[in-house]
Amino acid sequence: MRALVEQAQGYEVVLVASNKPHAEGLDWARARGLPTWTWDSKGVDKEQFDRTMSGALDDHRVGTIALAGFMRILSPWFIEEWRGRVLNIHPSLLPKYRGLDTHRRAIEAGDGVSGCSVHVVTEELDAGEVLGQAEVPILPNDDAASLEQRVLAAEHQLYPMVLSEFVNR
Repeated sequence: MRALVEQAQGYEVVLVASNKPHAEGLDWARARGLPTWTWDSKGVDKEQFDRTMSGALDDHRVGTIALAGFMRILSPWFIEEWRGRVLNIHPSLLPKYRGLDTHRRAIEAGDGVSGCSVHVVTEELDAGEVLGQAEVPILPNDDAASLEQRVLAAEHQLYPMVLSEFVNR
């Protein structure tokens, strides 16, 4: 999220939202004068949460949603309501390794490269159109944590660039 704010070119971040009220990113955004919205999603009906969040997004005139660290599957209602306007960054070269534990899975498979992908969010997990990818070599001594750090650095370069291209097309 920080990279998206700091590297914004051709777009403006108008709201930072989270389902975790104590997320560090919210404090970071507030310190920079960015509007924030949060509601703890624990125990809340998924569609109820998504409808409430959608209202906040509408109130701030959000045009495109860039998910960053949002580890919650969106409801079918939300996907339909925002179809084609929700992007996500995923730590693998999709379509490989959808879901979790991507770094461990790539290393265990003996892959020579890993990376990240920016994709359009659809009903199917990590399956929407891929808009951009960045490759990161898997080094001989890599473990999941070391690979994760290098992929994260690639994400911080790729995501703002792809988001800018997407909103300015």
